[in-house]
Amino acid sequence: MWPCGGRRQRRFGGAAVLLGVLWLLARRFNWSELIPMRLWGRTLGLQTENSQFLLEGMPFRIFGGSMHYFRVPREYWEDRMLKMKACGLNTLTTYVPWNLHEQTRGKFDFTQDLDLEAFLSLAAKNGLWVILRPGPYICSEWDLGGLPSWLLQDPEMQLRTTYKGFTEAVDAYFDHLMPIVVPLQYKKGGPIIAVQVENEYGSYAKDPNYMAYVKRALLSRGIVELLMTSDNKNGLSFGLVEGALATVNFQKLEPGVLKYLDTVQRDQPKMVMEYWTGWFDNWGGPHYVFDADDYDAVLTEAGDYTSKFFKLRQLFSAIIGQPLPLPPMIESKASYGAILLHQYISLWDVLPSLIQPFKSEFPVNMENLHLNDSSGQSYGYVLYETVIFGGGHLHSRDHVRDRAQVFVNTMYVGELDYNTVELSLPEGQGFRQLRLLVENRGRVNYGLALNEQRKGLIGDVFLNKTPLRNFKIYSLEMKPDFMKSLQQVAGWSAVPDYFVGPAFFRGRLWIEHQPQDTFLKLQGWEKGVVFVNGHNLGRYWKIGPQETLYLPGPWLQKGNNEIVIFEERTAGRIIQSVDIPYLGRTQYVD
Repeated sequence: MWPCGGRRQRRFGGAAVLLGVLWLLARRFNWSELIPMRLWGRTLGLQTENSQFLLEGMPFRIFGGSMHYFRVPREYWEDRMLKMKACGLNTLTTYVPWNLHEQTRGKFDFTQDLDLEAFLSLAAKNGLWVILRPGPYICSEWDLGGLPSWLLQDPEMQLRTTYKGFTEAVDAYFDHLMPIVVPLQYKKGGPIIAVQVENEYGSYAKDPNYMAYVKRALLSRGIVELLMTSDNKNGLSFGLVEGALATVNFQKLEPGVLKYLDTVQRDQPKMVMEYWTGWFDNWGGPHYVFDADDYDAVLTEAGDYTSKFFKLRQLFSAIIGQPLPLPPMIESKASYGAILLHQYISLWDVLPSLIQPFKSEFPVNMENLHLNDSSGQSYGYVLYETVIFGGGHLHSRDHVRDRAQVFVNTMYVGELDYNTVELSLPEGQGFRQLRLLVENRGRVNYGLALNEQRKGLIGDVFLNKTPLRNFKIYSLEMKPDFMKSLQQVAGWSAVPDYFVGPAFFRGRLWIEHQPQDTFLKLQGWEKGVVFVNGHNLGRYWKIGPQETLYLPGPWLQKGNNEIVIFEERTAGRIIQSVDIPYLGRTQYVD
């Protein structure tokens, strides 16, 4: 999956502990142990009364954790839920990523790994209540905070406001989403006990009418359960909406946070919607680790237990006052050894047979390319090609988003990005092709710059102070259909002893028995993307910190498994399948 930058990455997408914990609640008549499949005759739902939650009028404590169905293979949903139960949790929270469910405008996908109805029903089956966080903006360290990139086709777009172009798109999305979740609400016999209105809007707060609009959009489509908002301390007072319970997010419980929440809304239970469980790692930096007594994930990306799991299990068991289910056995990991990438094909050889270019006098940004039923391109790379005569001074005017490799014909001459905005092009005789291979490295997910997240070339690039014109533009989104067609293209050949990309490399992993989770280590490779049986595992980059990519067992099969690597520059010959992750040089943070 194409990853994005973010201000705080919940480590391994694991279970972020959400503590709606009311420590002083009387144990008597505590319904916290009740589960969705055992409770009938529902009329009141989740309510608040002074400092406590009530379910059907009885005191109720929320022990919750985040599990995002779109970050976990469907085959592992139940495993993760059982581990939540074994930890002592009774409630699951999940976001709903708009940009996955409506990747192409007007075409909605709620199937397979995106089958939200199946996910919520499975939560009920496994005895977990649900707090649903449908956005439309979700943050979640996810590209553009879960908003579809095609929204940015409109040059006047104002995301997360009552701008007509935005609300019309939200309304169309909610018209498809809400019929799925409304029947799964508590009062209709389902597991959903609360629904969040937007997400951390107090830190954005560009439109005072927006939160009321989102609230109406939910209520008018049949949401009847308790509404909540979610903000950090600084955004609390700006993210409120009448009729919704305010909750707080933080990394660390500091003096005064919950007291401040009390000043924002009096006589209400205090609830932590997000107790952050990790911090983001930057390319080229260390892997940050926090002590388990403060700030850590409950499960790893591969579903393994951390010390935090057992600390919380002990804590919740003491509070609940009864034995918890035994923790499920963890899935064993496999080390399949060295995998030879025996064939390659240059990107320049792929272009004529697989990709039909767009022709444009001016550079066109990724989102406004005419493809995907006019929804543009969301992720990956775009190649801009034009003809030049001679060399000279190339200047991007900071119009490259986010990083461009520059080639004259097929000769690499350098890179342009936010820090490097000019290059010298070598002189040469006759007409030559100037090629800019532009990588989208992810749209920011948080902050005030969401409207400025267009990718590719977002304006003119100049050669000797003259803007370049007359482009051929190739989309390299590398969707599954593209990767499948790549198998049939002519021109694959044996990998030489030394080769410089950009190029595709492929090899085979043979598995004799039932496939298991593993990790791919790309030592000797420089920068690119890995695909296994058509699944996009993500980016790698030799500057680290991350040295391995997690490969779930369900994405493998007995027998042959095809591995394709798109390498931008210097390729290795093999990759290693190992049974433990290497996350880079560790730096402990207080």
